[in-house]
Amino acid sequence: MKKWLTIGLALILVLSVIAACGNNKENNGKQGADAGGKKKFAIIFKNTGNPYGEKEMEGFKLAIEELGHEAILKAPDQPTAEAQIQMIEELISQEVDAIAIVGNDPDALQPALTKAMDKGIKVLSLDSGVNPQSRMVHVNQADPERIGRVQVQAIYDMIGGKGEIAVLSATSQATNQNVWIEWMKKELEDPKYADMKLVKVAYGDDLRDKSVSETEALLKSFPNLKGIISPTTVGIAAAGKVLTDKGLKGKVQLTGLGLPSEMADYIESGVSQWMYLWNPVDVGYLAGFAADALVSGKITGKVGDKFTAGRLGEKEIIADGEGTQIMLGDPFKFDGANIAEWKKVY
Repeated sequence: MKKWLTIGLALILVLSVIAACGNNKENNGKQGADAGGKKKFAIIFKNTGNPYGEKEMEGFKLAIEELGHEAILKAPDQPTAEAQIQMIEELISQEVDAIAIVGNDPDALQPALTKAMDKGIKVLSLDSGVNPQSRMVHVNQADPERIGRVQVQAIYDMIGGKGEIAVLSATSQATNQNVWIEWMKKELEDPKYADMKLVKVAYGDDLRDKSVSETEALLKSFPNLKGIISPTTVGIAAAGKVLTDKGLKGKVQLTGLGLPSEMADYIESGVSQWMYLWNPVDVGYLAGFAADALVSGKITGKVGDKFTAGRLGEKEIIADGEGTQIMLGDPFKFDGANIAEWKKVY
């Protein structure tokens, strides 16, 4: 009996050692895969069918693949926070390493994004930001103040400093749009704009058909309208079409933020004398490198952190109200002198 007990205990000991070795091998293998394998980086844009968003996601994918990892590109059919929340939950289940989001709402995404960060996922926003509690850092296209002010300065020059103007924005919750519009209003407080009046801020929700309808409604409601500022690529292209179709070239001026490829015809025809933007591919590309820097621990999101963003060179994190941000660069002016060159690029 004693002999069999001894043999049994010996077998249990051997099996325990084998199991421990197997577990160590499994864990070492997982650590090895995590350390040396491809990581998963996701980007969520506002909605599908947006050429600007497609270029931004293209830039993100370019950066992530340049770094040797996997890029996951997502966008809901409609630009709503609810649709983005569902996608965030899906990405949490997929155990991605980072989520870069172009927010449809600054606050509504907070519970889902906080949950992602609690799971160890690095979260950053780009373009249209979420509140500082919902992300580690924000990637900004350009100085919001300069973006807002320069568009008012442009319409001032176009209409001779006198008359009614309107703004055609994206969604009423879009963080970037709202910040730019606030700076537009601050610029309009300058006494030089005493003869200009902002009559309405309309919202086309970054949907082409709705942006067309909102432009037509502005023209009907304000028959003396002299200028439209549209700080959204979908909106400015829709407004350009309406002004062209109605033969209002020179009667109602148009400026804002647009894609050169979509605005070339309107600039060349004179419907829009000039407009502004940055390269959305570069915005996404910068976000991709920022996401990798967060995942690798090169940056934590605090002011003063620095990293190299591929062909864009070294970038530094700066303050952004209660949070932090990475600035891409200044808004660029597109006009009749350079639009033919840039329309071939994006």
